Amino acid sequence: MSSPLESLEPQLVWKHFDALRRIPRPSKHEERAAEHVVQWAHAHGFAVKRDAAGNVVVRVPATPGFEGAPAVVLQGHLDMVPEKNSDVAFDFLADPIQVRVVDDYVYATGTTLGADNGIGVAAALAVAEDSEAVHGPLELLFTVDEETGLTGAQQLDPSLVSARTLINLDTEETGALYIGCAGGADAHHVFTVTLEPVPAGHVALAVKVRGLRGGHSGVDIHENRGNALKFLARLVAAPSRQVTPDLRLASVSGGSKHNAIPREAEAVITVPAGDKESVTKAIRDMAAVLQEEFGEIDPGQRVEVEETTTSQVFSASDGNRILDAFLACPHGVLAMSRAVPGLVETSNNLAVVTTEGKEVKVVTSSRSSVMPALKATLQQVEAVFRLAGASVQVHDGYPGWRPNPESQVLKTSVAVFQREFGSSPAIKAIHAGLECGLIGEKLPGIDMVSMGPQIESPHSPDERVKISTVADFYRLLKAVLAELARQA
Repeated sequence: MSSPLESLEPQLVWKHFDALRRIPRPSKHEERAAEHVVQWAHAHGFAVKRDAAGNVVVRVPATPGFEGAPAVVLQGHLDMVPEKNSDVAFDFLADPIQVRVVDDYVYATGTTLGADNGIGVAAALAVAEDSEAVHGPLELLFTVDEETGLTGAQQLDPSLVSARTLINLDTEETGALYIGCAGGADAHHVFTVTLEPVPAGHVALAVKVRGLRGGHSGVDIHENRGNALKFLARLVAAPSRQVTPDLRLASVSGGSKHNAIPREAEAVITVPAGDKESVTKAIRDMAAVLQEEFGEIDPGQRVEVEETTTSQVFSASDGNRILDAFLACPHGVLAMSRAVPGLVETSNNLAVVTTEGKEVKVVTSSRSSVMPALKATLQQVEAVFRLAGASVQVHDGYPGWRPNPESQVLKTSVAVFQREFGSSPAIKAIHAGLECGLIGEKLPGIDMVSMGPQIESPHSPDERVKISTVADFYRLLKAVLAELARQA
């Protein structure tokens, strides 16, 4: 069957991405993608090893004449974020990503595309096959489970990697080289609630938030996009304060990934039947307020209120403390960097909420490029939920990657960029977590830089990659590898 990607340039990169997008590979389910790489390596006669975590390293011989050049690691991750719109029927463990080309972009259809980090992986595989590429020995390092906490990099067996220069292929901005990233950690909060029968004379309403843009909680957090869970708390709190204190919460849910800004959320409430219309009006009035506040950044937002059924509700005090915690929990940018203009230093994401029987479970994700600030943010979030009566467990975090402006691979990359494109690249750090921080801990002294094409709205069904920038990215990667080989 023909693919809409087969005519795109550079053909080698898109060939490999086309193969990857057909392989189900959500985080923690990368085995088929890893086996695909292993079989590819065997077919080309490349040595390949895996560690206990499932990470893959492929050793690619140097271009003839450059065997004495220092080895270079090309690094990316095999997994992708499995996000979809609620009205899309899709099984991320079985179905291939459906792609379409519109003008200069490749999209999926109602799901994440997996360009993060499929394009980076595809570029590394393409270089190894490219008869026109010039390079020294290469070590292609493909990690697993990056998107749910960088656990593949955390568990990397450092003996698999001998090179001390690394090019990470997991940033998402054309014309930029990245030399640093934030560290981060997640916290899990659990409310144990008392369930009671629905009060006599109450009717149940489902309040739904839909149509927000969501996005990556590191890459997109600076845009102040709406958070569906924060929206939901304000929508439900409005009638409880303005119409009836007898509003009861029966369930609440929203978000699906720790590193994605929630796009959708839903609560079931009950209210006295006589207050139904007034409650609905108060919710719609708050929806109008949210539209005024966030309409420019989230024009597709919508709020739905409809009758439903439920047999139980939370006790009044339990419902109130949960709503209060959601209202009080910080979300978004908390501080900008004093050292790097325009860089978000510290942020928090109210990420995931589920109702499971007598428990309401909440996941928050905090990031900072300054480790004391990360610790302070985790303490602040923990305090909010402890005051509201939840139990709290902070999970092990991951370190940041401290920028090194004197990096040799950075200097080489800048010089090559200037030669190839006639301008200077932007030198940046990213608020998202890159695996470079963990790899740098595993391999002290390794010299690193990160590059990639233009990928927009990663971690959401709006994810898209700009086709023309993939060609620029691949051109730069090949040119940098050639220059590093010739410097030897």
